[in-house]
Amino acid sequence: MGISRSSRHKRSASGAQRPHYRKKRRFELARPPAMTKLGAKRVHKVRTRGGNLKFRGLRLDTGNFAWTSEHIMRKARIIGVVYNSSNNELVRTNTLVKSGVVQIDAHPFRQWYESHYGVPVTKKVSKAAASAEGEKEKKPAEKARVKLYEQRQKDAAIEGVLETQFGAGRLYAIISSRPGQSGRADGYILEGKELEFYLKRIKSSKKHQT
Repeated sequence: MGISRSSRHKRSASGAQRPHYRKKRRFELARPPAMTKLGAKRVHKVRTRGGNLKFRGLRLDTGNFAWTSEHIMRKARIIGVVYNSSNNELVRTNTLVKSGVVQIDAHPFRQWYESHYGVPVTKKVSKAAASAEGEKEKKPAEKARVKLYEQRQKDAAIEGVLETQFGAGRLYAIISSRPGQSGRADGYILEGKELEFYLKRIKSSKKHQT
C-alpha cells in the first residue's frame, strides 16, 4: 500500500523489536508530499477519510497576505522563495511550504497606503508623481476629506527597512497556510523584530551558498 503513518515498525524505548501482529491498514496510509511549486494555479482535489476533501496545491503564484500593523489584507503575486529554515533545496526549487519566507509584489499594499493616508509610501517620489500631486493641490478639495487625511497621517509611520522594500517593489512575507492541504499560499508581511531576524538568516544563508 506504499507510504504508511504507523509506528509499529519502530523499536521500543529499550531497543526491542515490536511483534508484527497485523498488516498495514488503510487508515494508516500516508500520501506523498505535494511539493507545491511556483507557477500558474493548479490545485487537485483529494478525497480523504470520511468523504472529506483536501486541496492539493501543485502550483500557485498568488496568495492573500496580511499587513498586520495596518490591519489589512490584500491579494499579492508571489515572486519567489528566499529562505526556508528546514532545507535550502526548497529555496532553489521555489517550493512553497508553510513557514517559508517569500518575496511578494508590493504594489497592492502601496496602492492601499497612498489612497488611505494620502501620502506616498517612500520619501523618494518621481517627478511625474510630484507634478500630479501639484495639480491635485490646485484643485479645490473637500474640507472633510482633507481633514480626514490629516487625521490619518498622524498614525502614518513605516519602519525604514519596510520603506526600502516598498522602494524596490518587493516585500518579504511568510506563508502561514499549508499549500499542500488547503491549496492556498496565504500569509503575512514580515515586520519589526521578526523581519530583522529573517534578514540576518537570509544574509547568512547566502554567505554559506557562496
